[in-house]
Amino acid sequence: MQDSEQKIKSLFVAGLGGDQRSCRQALELLSRHLRAFLRKRLVAMPAEVEDLLQESLLAIHLHRHTYDPQQLFTPWAYTITRHKLIDFTRRHARTDANLDPLDEAHEWLAAQDDQVQEAHRDVHRLLGQLPDRHRLPILHTKLEGLSVAEAAARTGMSESAIKIGVHRGLKALAALMKKSAP
Repeated sequence: MQDSEQKIKSLFVAGLGGDQRSCRQALELLSRHLRAFLRKRLVAMPAEVEDLLQESLLAIHLHRHTYDPQQLFTPWAYTITRHKLIDFTRRHARTDANLDPLDEAHEWLAAQDDQVQEAHRDVHRLLGQLPDRHRLPILHTKLEGLSVAEAAARTGMSESAIKIGVHRGLKALAALMKKSAP
């Protein structure tokens, strides 16, 4: 790769000086390396390799003014390609997330609703076993989302007592959960 680096770099630098033929040759040589790089990372989507390669080469060309000829060329080019690959992966993940069939999503959400209701019942049942000094701070700060100061004002406890109550209450809840686990 060191010989390739020198050859591609010298052609690219010549291209920066205005030699369009050298720039084109540099990008052609570079494309072989980048294509292999992308093929290794897009094994499940081989049809996307060429599009992503073209997108990367275009970005390299458009950002050529940011290249420092005192530095190695291929790491700079691979960095741009890696960013294009990351962008592609993000776009593809969002697209896949939007393509889930609605029937399956509806079934999944219905199951989730039942599980949420069961979890709420279980939490409240376990909280009911705690003394007020532990139950109320957890209820107000963790379940209702009040601040420590708001929970203190609502219960008449000090802020320190709320913090201690949450800490000790959560430990007690964890112990109760271990006891009730099958």
